[in-house]
Amino acid sequence: MIIENHHDVTRDALAVMARTKDPRQREILASLVTHLHAFIRDVRLTEVEFREATALLNEIGKLASDSHNEMVLMAGSLGVSSLVCLLNNGDGGNTETSQSLLGPFWRLNAPRVANGGTIIRSDTPGDPLLVTARVVDQAGAPIAGAEVDVWHASPVGLYENQDPEQAEMNLRGKFTTDADGRFWFRTVKMVGYPIPTDGVVGRLLAAQDRHPYRPAHLHALIVKPGFKVLISQVYDPKDPHIDTDVQFGVTRALLGDYVRHDEPHPSDAGIATPWYALDYTYVMEPGETVLPRPPIK
Repeated sequence: MIIENHHDVTRDALAVMARTKDPRQREILASLVTHLHAFIRDVRLTEVEFREATALLNEIGKLASDSHNEMVLMAGSLGVSSLVCLLNNGDGGNTETSQSLLGPFWRLNAPRVANGGTIIRSDTPGDPLLVTARVVDQAGAPIAGAEVDVWHASPVGLYENQDPEQAEMNLRGKFTTDADGRFWFRTVKMVGYPIPTDGVVGRLLAAQDRHPYRPAHLHALIVKPGFKVLISQVYDPKDPHIDTDVQFGVTRALLGDYVRHDEPHPSDAGIATPWYALDYTYVMEPGETVLPRPPIK
């Protein structure tokens, strides 16, 4: 393995990768070396640029905390998270899917809430939002007994772990679908928000003259044995950034209809006007049930 020229580096690195015992790991590492070396040759990466790149990766790792995940944020900002999602769902990206990005703000152990309950746990001014949803399989049959985690940003554009003004687990809850695959709850209408820009991702967006905004959306993570864990986001098509999501997450299948009502609620006079209603159907695909690792605590 005496290196004579730059071609020998790639040849010998691939030879080492070929010793990897696990077949899938061997395939991934060989492809990584092939494409990474080709990328370096393609852009003719300089020594200074290489040192800067490794420093950025180190910085991204140091920015990880119990409440922030810079690596997940960067993956989304480069379109990687969305690409991986689409390639692994909806018939390999050829058909519509309810799957979407997990994002950097999902937490374990959200409080259980009965259907019809609220996920508001502290004073959270905003227009009332009534959500009704169904969980079905690909044939349209209801999925009963599915566990549904929901979470979203507040009307000031912050998740509760980012905002000391919000109570612990505000705007988070866990529901169970009924015999018809339904779950329903009350909350406040969310707004779009800027992703954190005080780290490496912020410098990337500034260099590209990109805005940092995500369109308003409702997160859900749905678990039922025998099905792939469904990770979804339902977007408001009226959001001004619906066509330019900084995380490349909006697909047509994920557009919800957040219907505004200016008249009083027909059965609950305590609901202020205007109020909004969202009715959405989540479609689960068969597969192994593997819960993702939470990006924050």
